[in-house]
Amino acid sequence: MDKIFINRAITKTILEIYNYFPVITLTGPRQSGKTTLLRKVFEDLPYYSMENLDIRRFAHNDPRGFLAQHPSGMFLDEVQNTPELLSYIQELVDDNPKRRYILSGSSQFSVFNKITQSLAGRTAVLELLPLSYEEVEKDAKDKTLDKLLLDGFYPAIYAGKNRTDLLYHSYVKTYLERDVRDLLKINDLLQFQTFLRLCAGRIGSLFNASDLSTETGVSSTTIKSWLSVLQASYVIMLLPPYYENSRKRLIKTPKLYFNDTGLACYLLGIETEQQLARDKMRGHLFENFIIAEALKYRYNSGKDNNLFFYRDSNGNEVDLLIKNGTEFRALEIKSSQTYHPDFQKGLRSINSFMGDRIKDRTIVYAGDFEINSADIKLINWRNGLSKSNIFSSI
Repeated sequence: MDKIFINRAITKTILEIYNYFPVITLTGPRQSGKTTLLRKVFEDLPYYSMENLDIRRFAHNDPRGFLAQHPSGMFLDEVQNTPELLSYIQELVDDNPKRRYILSGSSQFSVFNKITQSLAGRTAVLELLPLSYEEVEKDAKDKTLDKLLLDGFYPAIYAGKNRTDLLYHSYVKTYLERDVRDLLKINDLLQFQTFLRLCAGRIGSLFNASDLSTETGVSSTTIKSWLSVLQASYVIMLLPPYYENSRKRLIKTPKLYFNDTGLACYLLGIETEQQLARDKMRGHLFENFIIAEALKYRYNSGKDNNLFFYRDSNGNEVDLLIKNGTEFRALEIKSSQTYHPDFQKGLRSINSFMGDRIKDRTIVYAGDFEINSADIKLINWRNGLSKSNIFSSI
């Protein structure tokens, strides 16, 4: 396959924001396509990678001289390696708001902490996750659902730059087991490897630090610390429950998901479509896939995360709530190709808690039969993700 450039949905948002902010910061997981995208969009801006030791040394020893090379601005990649530059960039854009700086980084911890101190009010911060289905729909239309879940959505796969088996092996070995391990100062690699795999086995489940502590042999405090770093590194996401001041007993613990199903499949030891088709985690991985797509839709639009789930003490549950002001869209997610009336249970039970604030109820599933006219819609996942219509405004 020839290497190709994949147009990203977030590009429109970046170009709009460029008119209003002197600094744009794009963060997200490693290999999500940040550098490729920004170099394409801002090809006229001088580019510097702060992972280059010589460039980093120059920037560290003479920050004013480094930035003075290009008075109109520049693109600084992996800027978390030279956080001291941010204070000098603040001075430059305050002096001349027409200057433009594009920054990218792969860690919320490293980038955000310094930005909140130095560039508050001067930069727009956007987040780029792996590819959305909409972005690769043309290439993915002939893939089975199991193949999509197994491959995941990192750009290198779709741009013809890597193979799935090689990509995720390298990602875990060179990033999760090296960079994240060093950041957390983990001495026992086996414990951390066990933790990663246990997290993959808990996709779609309530996060329980005590259970993970028992199975990995480290304290609950350590588990929470590891999880926080994996969240900040865009490996794992926690979906919060929706609850209000109410007498109704509602679950208040978040559910655990991954930002990419391909990485989760690798950690689960799933290597083929045939394995995945029989695996007990298939339904959870499909749920993960749809929820990750909803988050990508929000981030690509330059919006904050507005996603929740609902579960009460009686076991009534809705997989995904999308909040829009005081109104909600409710989605039930099923990997089955066959519709069953039980799919409606959660969508109907939520009425007693949220009433007419639920403006749209949809079942997203793997079957072909669809209903768009009833109070609860039934839609095939491909049709639902095409143009992201199941995530658009209510």
